Amino acid sequence: MGEAERGEAAPRQAVTYFCAHGHRSVITFSTEAAIPDSWDCPKCGLPAGLDSENAPPAPKIEPYKTHLAYVKERRSDKEAELILDEAIQLLRSRRKSGEIIF
Repeated sequence: MGEAERGEAAPRQAVTYFCAHGHRSVITFSTEAAIPDSWDCPKCGLPAGLDSENAPPAPKIEPYKTHLAYVKERRSDKEAELILDEAIQLLRSRRKSGEIIF
């Protein structure tokens, strides 16, 4: 099936993107399309830009944090001890009063 059967191809332009690993990706767009400033590199997945000398840096990925890690960011060890002591005292007072604790 050639151009005669499909009709005339739309005008296109090739745009080259460069990632931080030095990969060069050529993406074809319509001449009427808005060209994005960045594109994900199809080889490594990093962001790629139009400037070969200044490729976008790789995004910083923060490691997974547990609930305890977030709590330790907000509380000092001294504060944690005070909160724990208050909770223990509350439990002990409930036990003495015969209150059911779940």
